[in-house]
Amino acid sequence: MSINTVRELLRKHRLIETMVQNQPLPKQKLVTSLVHKQHIAELRALLARLAAVEIGAILSDLTLEETRLVWEQLEDDRQDDVLWEISDTLREQLVGDREPHCGDGQMSAFELIDGRLSKVAITCRHDLLAIRPIWIDLMAPNKAQRVLIGQHYGLDLPDPDELTDLEASARFYVTQDEIHIHSDFLLDREGASRSVPVAFVLRGDILFSVRGEELPVFRLQRLRARTQPGLVDDSKDVLLDLYGAEAEYSADALEDIYAELEVVSKQVLSQSITDEDAARILAEIAEEEDLNGRIRRNMLDTQRAVSFLIRRKLLAGSQLEDAQQILRDIESLNSHTAFLFDKINFLMDATVGFININQNRVIKIFSIASVAMLPPTLIASIYGMNFENMPELDWVLGYPFALSLMAISVLLPYLYFKRKKWL
Repeated sequence: MSINTVRELLRKHRLIETMVQNQPLPKQKLVTSLVHKQHIAELRALLARLAAVEIGAILSDLTLEETRLVWEQLEDDRQDDVLWEISDTLREQLVGDREPHCGDGQMSAFELIDGRLSKVAITCRHDLLAIRPIWIDLMAPNKAQRVLIGQHYGLDLPDPDELTDLEASARFYVTQDEIHIHSDFLLDREGASRSVPVAFVLRGDILFSVRGEELPVFRLQRLRARTQPGLVDDSKDVLLDLYGAEAEYSADALEDIYAELEVVSKQVLSQSITDEDAARILAEIAEEEDLNGRIRRNMLDTQRAVSFLIRRKLLAGSQLEDAQQILRDIESLNSHTAFLFDKINFLMDATVGFININQNRVIKIFSIASVAMLPPTLIASIYGMNFENMPELDWVLGYPFALSLMAISVLLPYLYFKRKKWL
């Protein structure tokens, strides 16, 4: 439908231009300009509503002259996206040797030089020709960047926004030439901790990683591999070190939970705690419980990924030892998360208990007041009957006497129960 609309606009544009040029009108140039602007405006409005892939398909179906006319109507910030959707031949005819911009995401390649990882920033296709990387890391890549890397190395890289499958068959699988692993990595930020999905693809001697945002584990791995010679020898070493760094990062996060719960424990076990304090403490406990659960889930995910590598016999001798050590570290962390869950439940129950105690104190006041007012209510009811045989009704001090009797009826039970320490 869109291609037909574009063809119709181009046909009308050529037809009216021809008619105007054949008419000897004194204002021929003005009419031609107005007609041209009208059709160009319609064409631009149509292109603005279409996706880049639709525009690419339209350009591929038009003649070269029509393609150039349509191309000139595209906004500058959309041209790079469309260039990725057309063939290399058509791209050269439109823009020559110009390479389409890859977008705002970061693409980095890492070469192994003298036992250290050397980082190379990738901005265009030419940057890939002179390097032999063992790791290519893509952070928040758009479709153009994933297509660039995928076309050069012959694979399809997933969209990081779609890495949400939980089934093992979708997260860990092997094709003829590739190994696909989807894992979650912890991003521990105060008040906003979350798990970030990362896709790994092992193809030949290169590890490809695709993620949506920067992660502390990746920064740590780049720093270690750059400063410690011999830390990694190939792409599988990089992958295992990332999982090992994730276990260390999770252990640090668990230590922070221990420290936070220690502070909360002192507050909960203090002699007095207000409802406002209890509400704040419950919020802090809930935040730590969420982080602890996220760590446990991520450790389970890492355990599955490492076990997958071992079962598939993809690791060599030293790599197998490293994988076994990672699994032992994860088992240790799982015991800590279980202990923290028990401690969090205890603190939460204690806090809720203090809230109940405070509420009981309020209810106790109303209970005492209601019981204390029963005798004076009875006395007031009796005097409200106005019996004729009650001489104090006509007594001048009758009202003060009744009020004093009501006050004494309140005071005496209170003093009695106070002495018995029942209040």
